[in-house]
Amino acid sequence: MTGVQTCALPIYERVFNFSAGPSTLPVEVLEKAAAEMLNYEGTGESVMEMSHRSAEFQQIIDDAEKNLRELMNIPDDYYVLFLQGGGTLQFSMVPINLMTGRGKADYLVTGNWAKKAYEEATKFGDVKVVASSEDDLYSYIPKITPEDIRPDVDYVYVCYNNTIYGTHCNEIPNVGDHMLVADMSSCILSEEIDLTKFGLIYAGAQKNVAPAGVTIVIVRKDLVGHAPANTPIYLDYATHAKKGSMYNTPPCYPIYVAGEVFKYLLRNGGVKATHERDVEKAKLLYDYLDKSKLFKPSVAKEDRSLMNITFVTGDADLDKKFIAGAREAGMINLAGHRSVGGMRASIYNAMPKEGVETLVAYMEKFENENK
Repeated sequence: MTGVQTCALPIYERVFNFSAGPSTLPVEVLEKAAAEMLNYEGTGESVMEMSHRSAEFQQIIDDAEKNLRELMNIPDDYYVLFLQGGGTLQFSMVPINLMTGRGKADYLVTGNWAKKAYEEATKFGDVKVVASSEDDLYSYIPKITPEDIRPDVDYVYVCYNNTIYGTHCNEIPNVGDHMLVADMSSCILSEEIDLTKFGLIYAGAQKNVAPAGVTIVIVRKDLVGHAPANTPIYLDYATHAKKGSMYNTPPCYPIYVAGEVFKYLLRNGGVKATHERDVEKAKLLYDYLDKSKLFKPSVAKEDRSLMNITFVTGDADLDKKFIAGAREAGMINLAGHRSVGGMRASIYNAMPKEGVETLVAYMEKFENENK
């Protein structure tokens, strides 16, 4: 294989993994996790075996929250919750907990996951699509103004980055005085965010933070505690806020890895420096796509994602040939989502610049050979 990552001793041969999730993780973090697999910090046990009620795990989850707060500059009047169920469970938990005033919410539908969130929310109240880009295969982010939003909604919902289509909200949607809720599963920690502009954000961690299994919810404290009395106990944010994310056995190992990723990011300049690296990586690939005569980017230029870059050749058989050749060259998971086809390169925080350079070099070679 030609596309391999090498790292400090011992030497590994690793492919470049462009998966949209679960996705690549920092090698440094994986090495530390491997070194501690059998004996975490002298305890003689793995974190996988550790009681979640132990002092050692309490320190792990406390440190994870502390470091995430530092990375994201999370205000004290917000809870940080480490939950389960992925983003999909949040499709239900958000309306159950937040659509409790007037029972109304407006949804900005920018992709498949936002549409699923909207459909789930309709079970719990009066929910309206305030804007959608479905008319053009979600290739752009529809713009809204406060006047587009119903005046009495409890919140406005947006999926901030769309993994399937490769679009991203490159500015905070203008919702006026309305409360904004955002699914940031595939862009959390890739850009600085003013959390005071949001009532709640959530992120399934398997795209940019940790292995699958933990979901991060950051919610303003005054919004918690208003779920209906008949809400299943696990679906009430107050349950988890009162117990410090320890109401039941949490996803211990993903929280541990997430905590190590937070430490890694802090050591490497925090979110600001991470974003600068992400911009540099994405520019390499977009610059090539913009000049290529074979490969075509799939979305509006002003709405391009830094995390998920989608493109096509226009020939499904040629796309398959490209993907197969990439795998032979050590670059895996470049196939687009099954619903859209084509190609998708997910270049999350942990993807090294070398991976993108290797991909661009392969694309140039492939284009020259398939004129």
